[in-house]
Amino acid sequence: MLTIKDLSARLNIKVSTLYAWVAQGKIPCRKIYGLIRFEPEEIDRWLTSLQPPPLSSAPCRISSPDTDIDRLIADAKRTAYTPRHGETISPSPEGKEHDDGAR
Repeated sequence: MLTIKDLSARLNIKVSTLYAWVAQGKIPCRKIYGLIRFEPEEIDRWLTSLQPPPLSSAPCRISSPDTDIDRLIADAKRTAYTPRHGETISPSPEGKEHDDGAR
């Protein structure tokens, strides 16, 4: 059985972090007469369960870069050139600067 200090050193984390994980139920432990102890085998299984699963070898779909760029440009134009409700857009490029107070 490992103590808080033992496991803290083994995992290279602060003792306070372990106490927080115990209180939150994030780490398997045993309380024996109020003392917190950890079984090494349970900790090893817990650590293994935290590792992400291996990546699958399924082929990934690669989209055409031209299509993505064209779509992004179209979306940007639509956002920039679509007036808000009750607003009209000046056809002159000077209109926006003039409205903002620029000279």
